[in-house]
Amino acid sequence: MSIKVDTLVWTIGKKTILDGISFEAPPGKMLGLLGPNGSGKTSLLRILAGLKRPSSGQITLDQTDMGSIGRRSVARRVAFIEQHATTNASLRVIDVVKLGRFPHRSMFSGWTLADEKAVDDALACSGMTAKRNDPWQSLSGGERQRTHIARALAQSPSELILDEPTNHLDVQHQIGLMRLVSSLPVTSIIALHDLNHAAMFCDTLIVLQEGRIVASGTPQEVITEDLLRKVFRVDARVEASPHHGRPLIHYLR
Repeated sequence: MSIKVDTLVWTIGKKTILDGISFEAPPGKMLGLLGPNGSGKTSLLRILAGLKRPSSGQITLDQTDMGSIGRRSVARRVAFIEQHATTNASLRVIDVVKLGRFPHRSMFSGWTLADEKAVDDALACSGMTAKRNDPWQSLSGGERQRTHIARALAQSPSELILDEPTNHLDVQHQIGLMRLVSSLPVTSIIALHDLNHAAMFCDTLIVLQEGRIVASGTPQEVITEDLLRKVFRVDARVEASPHHGRPLIHYLR
């Protein structure tokens, strides 16, 4: 397994944010993380990215305890794209993407051919090669998200963690971004609000409610009318899409 989480608990003071979280992320697949606001999605992702330490429990990367791996080593293989990722407006696209190489370089090392190739490959993969010299402030919302993905790919990660990356994008850029992430040869864990996008693109799903996992499995196993009613408090009809065969949610007025 690429990432394995075993009975993870995270508390702030007397409040338990995550309670007994256990799951495995299959290598090379996309795992979708769903749940209402306040269910613990962002907290879990930040712990998986190594930005916070759990109160108890264990996270392993390829059977190695993440707690025993230095933060720099974690950053060489786990890339994290935050929900509200920001960038200095004076930078160009190429400058932003180059930031992804920092975990692989020492204080005194120069820019190498390997660094250059990683950046070029990341720009090509994210469709941003033609924009490489454009200033950040000239980019659309979708282009900025693709640039952040390029920065993450420049890290040469084995795991990619994304916190609601389609927020504030129009439908065209939402679908384009989901297609891009689903095509990447990495293990990805992505928090989403759009349940139809999760059903369409994710290989497996986990649903959080009040810091606990209440459902997990394939989209067909997880996305049910009963779950939508109990967890998300919406009435809807779920059927197999005639286009891709995965669950398609029709919300009722």
